[in-house]
Amino acid sequence: MYLFGASGHGKVIADIAAANDIKIKAFIDQDISKNECYGFPVLNHLPEGKERLVISIGNNLTRKKIAEQVKNEIGTLIHPKSIISDSVKIEEGTVIMGGVVTNADTAIGKHCIINTNASVDHDCVIEDFVHISPNSALAGGVTVGEGSQIGIGASVIQGIKIGKWCVIGAGAVVISDIPDYSVVVGNPGRIIKKNII
Repeated sequence: MYLFGASGHGKVIADIAAANDIKIKAFIDQDISKNECYGFPVLNHLPEGKERLVISIGNNLTRKKIAEQVKNEIGTLIHPKSIISDSVKIEEGTVIMGGVVTNADTAIGKHCIINTNASVDHDCVIEDFVHISPNSALAGGVTVGEGSQIGIGASVIQGIKIGKWCVIGAGAVVISDIPDYSVVVGNPGRIIKKNII
C-alpha cells in the first residue's frame, strides 16, 4: 500500500497500517524536497499500475481534490483498537484511528477521518471527506455533510444536521442544525461567519 501525503497525519496512518500487518511501500508527496518520511521513502509521483493507496492528508478539500485525480485502488484503514459495530458501513479511503467508538447503523462516507478517541453514536450519517477530530462526540442520529470538520473536543447533540463544508470549532457544543459553509464556535455553538472554500 502507498500513502499519499508525507506528513504527521501520514505517520499516524502508517502506524494503523502496521497494526494491521499491512506493508507500506512508500509515501507519495508533491513536495519535491521530501525524500523520506517516518522511515519510508517518499515518491513525487504516483506509481504505475493499480497499487492500492490511502490519501493521508488531513485537509478535507485537498483530500477531495487528490481523490478526484487518482485512479489507483483506494484502501481503508481501521485501527484494531477501535470499536466498530458490525452494522456500521464504511466507504473506501476512510481512516479510523485508535480509541474510536462507532455504534450501530452508522454510515461513514468516502475519504473520511474519524480521529483518535472520537465517539460516533448510532444512526449517524457521515458524508464524504468529513474529519471528526480527536475526542469529539456525536450523539445518535447526527448527519455531517460533505467536507465538514468537527473540531477537537466538540459535542453534537442527537438528531442534529450539520451542512456541508462547515467548521465546528474546538470544544463547541452544537444544539441546533447548522447550514452549509458555517463556522461555529462556543457553548452553545453559534455561527460566526461563512466558510469560504
